[in-house]
Amino acid sequence: MTVFIVVAGVFTGTHVWQETAARLAATGSEVHPVPLTGVDAQRPAASARVDLETHIADVTAVIDAVDEASGRDIVLVGHDYGIHPVVGAADRRPQRVARVVYLDCGMPQNGVPALAAVPDQALRAQLAELAQRGEVEGELAPPGRDEWQRWGSTAGVADAALDRLTALAAPQPMGTLLQPLRLTGAVAAVPTTGVLCTGNGVGIDLLQQLVDLGDPALAPLTDPQVTFFELPTGHWPMLSRPAELADVLLRAAAGEGRRLRPVGAGEPPAHLRPFPLDVPELPRDRRGHVDLYVPDAEGPRPAVVIVHGGPVPAGARPTPRDWPTLMGYARLAAAEGMVGVTLDHRLHDIADYERAAADVTAAVELVRADPRVDADRIALWFFSGGGLLTADWLTKPPTWLRCLAASYPVLAPLPNWGLTGDRFHPAQAVAHAGALPVVLLRAGRETPEIAATVEAFVSAAAASGANLELVDVPNGHHGFETLDDPEEIRPALRRAMRSVVTHLTHLTHLAG
Repeated sequence: MTVFIVVAGVFTGTHVWQETAARLAATGSEVHPVPLTGVDAQRPAASARVDLETHIADVTAVIDAVDEASGRDIVLVGHDYGIHPVVGAADRRPQRVARVVYLDCGMPQNGVPALAAVPDQALRAQLAELAQRGEVEGELAPPGRDEWQRWGSTAGVADAALDRLTALAAPQPMGTLLQPLRLTGAVAAVPTTGVLCTGNGVGIDLLQQLVDLGDPALAPLTDPQVTFFELPTGHWPMLSRPAELADVLLRAAAGEGRRLRPVGAGEPPAHLRPFPLDVPELPRDRRGHVDLYVPDAEGPRPAVVIVHGGPVPAGARPTPRDWPTLMGYARLAAAEGMVGVTLDHRLHDIADYERAAADVTAAVELVRADPRVDADRIALWFFSGGGLLTADWLTKPPTWLRCLAASYPVLAPLPNWGLTGDRFHPAQAVAHAGALPVVLLRAGRETPEIAATVEAFVSAAAASGANLELVDVPNGHHGFETLDDPEEIRPALRRAMRSVVTHLTHLTHLAG
């Protein structure tokens, strides 16, 4: 049987594991929830200085207390912040640890503090500033009952459980978040399992798509020793799905789970498959980070600017403007007599939305300044995670923006993205869109988390009287152009493009 050593996240103690631990123990497993110094009431701090190394020592001590002669496998489970002391301890005792389970958390890296995994970007920036000033002592106050969402989705957590989580929450010592993790590299040999809570925004299929983009940092996830599970719940599965979590941990200990496909294995990744419509092989005119596909027609012509989604890793090759789907949309626009445009923007991380928005604005101005383009007739077409970039254009549409389109977009920040403020919230911004035509291609089999943002947008558009046209792909998945039956996809693509073109060529000026 297995020894599970489980470590909770920020502000929380061993109490969060009670139900899951009881279910694991009922199977004959040995379970040790680790009380972390200065956070858990069972282990008060002996001094004011508590940092990540303190917590690594807490976990290492529990490993060392397990009788090695028993022959039981040790599985370390880290949730949220807890993965940092878990990985640190596994790096110090790699021969004692059979597996590390990453429970809805990131991948700690050598030299990087746990601060990098704090989802609330505004808070992360504040803490980083403190670290730069050397102010690494003190404590971070725990969230109030209505503030846990800043740390992850509370989907599935009952009101009573959320009340208890709040009542027992403790301040987090600043040093645990600001001290860099130091690894020798020995932990790399330990098998791992990732448990993804889909209600918090990430599932296995999305992770596979990120791997397919070719980011070298994600390549280790395709190692045969790495497996994955999903749980359809929020960020605290030990509170919302304790039985299912216990089952997953047992299966993880047995080496079960899905494995990711390495880049280049089998058929091409989805983003490099052919566009489902036959479009003319029009040459591109590359101008900086912008490509123009100019039709053989008298100009100047209206333009359709294609804005890719993301985040896309900075090292991904080819870059989005060379992806067949986005080039296909641009060439389809050119076939309709419009100037089709693709571009690259720097949405490489969730924290990059402001920079990406500036890149899109610069690209649009470059396009409008081109003499082959009618600067007063522009459409913007956004995809996937690029959907949040629509908010600026919806909030105050310029008169030259004749249409805004979006394909399977994310239209509100997902729970684990940590975007604060009101800027990148299209579901709120659509109330200010006025008469701007909005064409929305909606995937019928969208992931529930993204679908919820789309439905919120549609409801807000209806309430404000926005000029919204829905083009549904009932059996379509996120990225349907290259994933689903072309016979179903083609009519939707043609209808959406013709609608955009109609708005571009209509003689009435929006401000008129």
